[in-house]
Amino acid sequence: MTRTIETRESCQDEQDSSLSMQQALERIERLVEPVGGWQSLPLRQALGGVLAEDLVSPLDVPGHRNSAMDGYALSSTDLPAEGIAELRLIGTAFAGHPFQGRVERGQCVRIMTGAKMPDGADTVVMQEQAEADGDRVRIDGRHRAGQNVRQAGEDIRRGSVVLAAGSRIDAARLGLLASLGIPEVRLRRRIRVAFFSSGDEIRSIGEPLAEGQIYDSNRYTLFGMLTGLGAEPVDLGVIPDQEAAIGGALELAAREADLILTSGGVSVGEADYIVASLRRLGRIHFSKVAIKPGRPLTFGHIGDTPFFGLPGNPVAVMVTFLNFVVPALHRLAGRPVVPVPGFRVPCRSALRKVPGRTEIQRGILRRDDAGEWGVETTGRQGSGVLSSMARGDCFILLPDHCGDIAAGELVTVIPFPLIE
Repeated sequence: MTRTIETRESCQDEQDSSLSMQQALERIERLVEPVGGWQSLPLRQALGGVLAEDLVSPLDVPGHRNSAMDGYALSSTDLPAEGIAELRLIGTAFAGHPFQGRVERGQCVRIMTGAKMPDGADTVVMQEQAEADGDRVRIDGRHRAGQNVRQAGEDIRRGSVVLAAGSRIDAARLGLLASLGIPEVRLRRRIRVAFFSSGDEIRSIGEPLAEGQIYDSNRYTLFGMLTGLGAEPVDLGVIPDQEAAIGGALELAAREADLILTSGGVSVGEADYIVASLRRLGRIHFSKVAIKPGRPLTFGHIGDTPFFGLPGNPVAVMVTFLNFVVPALHRLAGRPVVPVPGFRVPCRSALRKVPGRTEIQRGILRRDDAGEWGVETTGRQGSGVLSSMARGDCFILLPDHCGDIAAGELVTVIPFPLIE
């Protein structure tokens, strides 16, 4: 499974004061290692997978010199320094049907984009820049040797590394591998993620609701986000608020999965048994992060299996998953952890903000009548208002040092989706 690194910090557990968002991310990166194991899959089934090894090109791309334009292939020795040169047209070269002869001095061949360059030709004059009359073609002196020709291997050289180990196979990379004739690839195995919700007030869909009970949305949100990342979700259901049941679920998850996620039960209430079970079964690296929503985020290990105890409120689950669990999943999968880029736009809503913690609000990016981008909040920002995630299309990231934001001030936004 994974190899973890024991540090003094991991023994301090939740007695630590809240970590900053950046400190928490650095600790996660330091304490999570890639899993072992790989599998070979046919190319189409590899979509979304992560390469287990460098992929080396078996051939040159392009495989031969070819024309980048529709036009006329000729020898650069026939290009006039000034005035007009007249050449004799001796044939046509199509993509997939090359001209079989050789171009001699004073000759040219009509050539289509992608067609193999004829022997003796090293230059292509665009058809719009030539004058054809029967088998005679006239060109002027504005051209240069080698123009409009793609050289063999100028895109990819045979034997070169096309994609490095740790690259995720997206649609563009799938097409790239297909262009090289690669039928299957060796991938890191999919990350198995076990997750469950806890709380006596939580019910699964299909069960009747008693007074004070609610349906569980978190497991469905987690399932969707994990599936989008190419992980293998293992749904352990809703676990009652009983220490033995929660401890048993955590032990099972540690045996069966590469990562454990829980939602709810990581605060300081009397019935919150997850942190107590984690302390008994494993190690806690931190249990508070100075963010809103999501402050009671817990990160630890049970054996060699990383654990994230997410808050119970639905928005806090999504915020902490996207900002903290996704980087950990990338580490487990052997992918480089690259910060998600944001950009600055005017905020059209006035925002209340307390300095000293990072706030992550949900926003909607819109253009005004002048075509300028700006962002406004989705409305109520409570951590239980899941509709604010469904309505939004970005996070508004307010760093710990800033206070209230006046309408018109620049803020950093990170567009959805963050999953890739």
